[in-house]
Amino acid sequence: MWNYSDKVFDHFMNPRNVGEVENPDGVGEVGSMACGDALRLGFKLDEEGCIAEAKFQTFGCGSAIASSSILTEMIKGKTLAEAAKITNEDIARELDGLPREKMHCSVMGREALEAAMIDHYKRLGRGVPCDLLIKSSIICNCFQVEKTTAKEAIMNHRLETLEDVTNFTKAGGGCGECHHDLNDLLRDCWAEMEGDSDPVPKGSGGLISLGEISGPPKVEFSPKDAEIVARIQEHLDNEISLALRNDGGDIEFVRYRDSKVFVRLTGACAACRASDATIKGYVQAQLREFIAAELEVIEVNK
Repeated sequence: MWNYSDKVFDHFMNPRNVGEVENPDGVGEVGSMACGDALRLGFKLDEEGCIAEAKFQTFGCGSAIASSSILTEMIKGKTLAEAAKITNEDIARELDGLPREKMHCSVMGREALEAAMIDHYKRLGRGVPCDLLIKSSIICNCFQVEKTTAKEAIMNHRLETLEDVTNFTKAGGGCGECHHDLNDLLRDCWAEMEGDSDPVPKGSGGLISLGEISGPPKVEFSPKDAEIVARIQEHLDNEISLALRNDGGDIEFVRYRDSKVFVRLTGACAACRASDATIKGYVQAQLREFIAAELEVIEVNK
């Protein structure tokens, strides 16, 4: 079960600016009704070139409705140049966060805005500003996701799996024909980030996990604590991690020092507003009950 902010619920239950703009200056459409998510966004400019009106129509989940709703509020009063600077992260931040699995909804909103601005310049018969031009080919035809969009998501958020890419961009969530290309893109992005031009052994036949490239994350601890660290790791793997995976999350054991267990939440748990309750109310309670009463669990981000 994903945890949504009050703002997400508000914009889902009471969406702003739903409908079509009469005589719009620009309209953008992204996604596909056939594949489950589609968004149409239109705007109208005032005499000073600022966005005076913006409306949307969407077929999608609550996060898609909330992202579209708040985006139309964010761009009102802005020039096109100012609106163009809004990123999908800005949209998610304005909603007080989105679950990791729903970040693609904010990406769809940003792409619809970009498509509408490009449409505006084409209507005027003028050249589209360079920063609004499509800079790459489509990598996912089902959801019309560009290769640049997928690459930026991988690089900016250090995405590790095809599932992560789908959660952030929707790419790969349809027919599956783009999975091979997305896996190649993941491999190339991680090669670039790690400074390794050929991280995949030749003849391996595809993407391998980061664990296979660099080995599983190593827990930092003093040799004298080896026994308790092993017990903690076993309980995390066999009990706590399994429970968190049921909700789309997971946990990593980072280090142990002076009865302090440092962990990192991943997946849906990383973006959850109730992460403090997960750490203290569940993980710490479990380790104190089954390992040692004096243990303190501390969440780290890096």
